[in-house]
Amino acid sequence: MGLLRPKLGIFLPVLLLLTLACSARQAESPSVSATSVPDRPASSDGSKGSAAGQPPSTPSPPPATVTPAPPELALYTPTEPPPKVDTSVANVDLEDVVFDTFRGGYIPLDEASDQVIEALRDAIRPIYEPEYDEVELGDWLTETDLVLGYASGSGAYAYAYAYAYAYAYPIKMLNFHEIVNDVIDGKPVLVSYCPLCFSGAVYSRDLGGEVLLFGNTSALYESDMVMYDHQTGSYWFQVLGESIVGPLTGKRLTLLPSMTTTWGEWKRQHPETVILSRNIDGLSDPSQYERDPFVGYAEGINRGRFFFPVSEDKLDGRLRPGDKVFAVQVRESHKAYPLASDADWVLNDVVGGETVVVIGRAEGPTAVGYLGTVDGQKLSFRLNDGSLEDLETGSQWDDSGKAVSGPLAGVQLMAVASRTSFWFSLVGALPDIELHQPE
Repeated sequence: MGLLRPKLGIFLPVLLLLTLACSARQAESPSVSATSVPDRPASSDGSKGSAAGQPPSTPSPPPATVTPAPPELALYTPTEPPPKVDTSVANVDLEDVVFDTFRGGYIPLDEASDQVIEALRDAIRPIYEPEYDEVELGDWLTETDLVLGYASGSGAYAYAYAYAYAYAYPIKMLNFHEIVNDVIDGKPVLVSYCPLCFSGAVYSRDLGGEVLLFGNTSALYESDMVMYDHQTGSYWFQVLGESIVGPLTGKRLTLLPSMTTTWGEWKRQHPETVILSRNIDGLSDPSQYERDPFVGYAEGINRGRFFFPVSEDKLDGRLRPGDKVFAVQVRESHKAYPLASDADWVLNDVVGGETVVVIGRAEGPTAVGYLGTVDGQKLSFRLNDGSLEDLETGSQWDDSGKAVSGPLAGVQLMAVASRTSFWFSLVGALPDIELHQPE
């Protein structure tokens, strides 16, 4: 297949100044004569450390306190390496999975030695045991800084109750960690973000009853992060949540509702939110999170300046590669909505046979999506002086999907599974995805 090889677009001077150490582990990596690429942020020490379905018929109120996780869900920082990846099982060409050496080049998986694979494992340090701060301690962020937001009650308590718990993951932190393993409301979740494709997605770590723990291979497939699981050593394509190499090849994680939005908007929607703490063991300089090394990156890839190989035949000219899109999933159907920065908007749509409402905001820009049916009644929405209201009852709604006034006051819409990413990454993973075309 034709590949777009990386180009040395020096459009990210901040990246070139970031000589964040991958410590002695990077030093073990052999030099390469492959195409040079700018450094990605690595950890400061390099150490290890359902699709939306039908609403419940009789929802129950959320618990007053978080139920302790059962022993099998306990979070821990692994001390032993995962099983060696079985490269005899794969649904992609091994040469298309490339390791970032953090030394100006990359090495294809089919050429990487066991020593290189081990040395680069978790070089971008995942968070295995996250801690959170109260909302007030997020004052180091500006109101327009982006966060990946996850609200834990988006399915179980839909239609009757507000979200139980809300969590904010600053993109400025995810740039340096990319992966957060957690247990929220007794459910194992994976918060994932790939800076090279602006891909923010939250998945369930429960795969058919087996709870997986994820780390970072430091490899890319189609310029998207490749994760691994500690249970089988399988490799996972982040934007799709699909295993591409190893014994779990072809398996997919369940995508959960989330939204990439501004810190100010997330706080307005969820004033009781907590925020990922910068107090991470082994990290000596939390101030590194106050800079964003990917400023201007989208403009670069719109000019074809990819850092890592991208299949030319997977690009789709309906949008520019670096255009941001919000995508929803209902059952097996996927639809993408371009994120516009010129005006707020709302769309009433049908995806996978379900009525869906998607709310877009120019600030960010960002979007969020919900099922648009309450107790069997289909609702249609519009913006009235910037506020969301339904035409059927005249109730007023906020962007968290909760009716704040009117006949449906207190009702909570069910969020649909969703992700935000650059267009090239999403359409490369889902070539048949439907794209909303603005009129």
